[in-house]
Amino acid sequence: MKLVSYKTEEQEHLGVFVDGHIYNLNSCDKQLPDDMNSFLKDSEVLMERAMKIDRQIKNGEIEPKEEAFYEVIAPVPHPTSCRDGYAFRQHVAAARRNRKLDMIAEFDQYPIFYFTNHNAIQGPGEIICMPDHFQKLDFELEVAVVIGKKGRNITAAEADQYIAGYMIMNDMSARTLQMEEMLLNLGPAKGKDFSTVIGPWLVTPDELEAYKIAPKQGHTGSNYNLEMTCTVNGKQVSVGSMSDMDWTFAEIIERCAYGVDILPGDVIGSGTVGTGCLLELNGTGLLNNPDYPVQWLQDGDIVEMEITGLGILSNIIRKADTNFSILNLKK
Repeated sequence: MKLVSYKTEEQEHLGVFVDGHIYNLNSCDKQLPDDMNSFLKDSEVLMERAMKIDRQIKNGEIEPKEEAFYEVIAPVPHPTSCRDGYAFRQHVAAARRNRKLDMIAEFDQYPIFYFTNHNAIQGPGEIICMPDHFQKLDFELEVAVVIGKKGRNITAAEADQYIAGYMIMNDMSARTLQMEEMLLNLGPAKGKDFSTVIGPWLVTPDELEAYKIAPKQGHTGSNYNLEMTCTVNGKQVSVGSMSDMDWTFAEIIERCAYGVDILPGDVIGSGTVGTGCLLELNGTGLLNNPDYPVQWLQDGDIVEMEITGLGILSNIIRKADTNFSILNLKK
């Protein structure tokens, strides 16, 4: 099942996406809420009701009202929190190599994550960025999960049952701001707090069963063989696979939930897949060729991410009409 959040006349709704159309769940079953957050809070009970509606639509058993005019928004428009992991060894190793640094041994010992701004979640469409964001503006190609039930001190062996679904994540990054703050050994924060994009819908785990594979040796939890690509203005710049995740979402959740509650509506990203951002691509290109043409996102660029089974997340980068700069405020 593909769950989608959308707007009609500025009112947010919850629907299922079937054969290119959105159907409102509440209009099919009045016991189903009309927003994602309420749905996730009781998803242990409501998920099966929603799946029944989804099956009936696909089988032609019911003809619910199809939404004709709508704007698709982030599947989880108001997450309770947003964390981002660091699960792909290929990306981490390449980033270290490009800076002429050895791989961090601790990467293989435990999965890490950071909190980003859960109030800056966006879905398909325009991403408005400030002038300072355009100082080395970047995308990051990732997978994300959303938590479907409350838990604490969860083991990796049981963590997959807490996942309500999967979606594409674009962890937008302003590299100049990010590197500036990380010189002081804090962050990333300001370089990433302006936009985290998720979408286009939330795909329940059962839809990905055909792609399921074993985790890497020594690891615990589900993994999936899903191709991940990103294009900028129609040109493919990144390609990877979710199967390359070294740390599973189950293992990341285990660490997230140690001594703290995880809640329905929490979003957790995988971290960047190998080749999944311009910072890595530029670094690798310059390492091999000093004349490599460095690329960063520009006003008007179209960024499209596609992951097998999860759809296509499309965004247009726009520059805000202002000259205000915090970089110019430095002492």
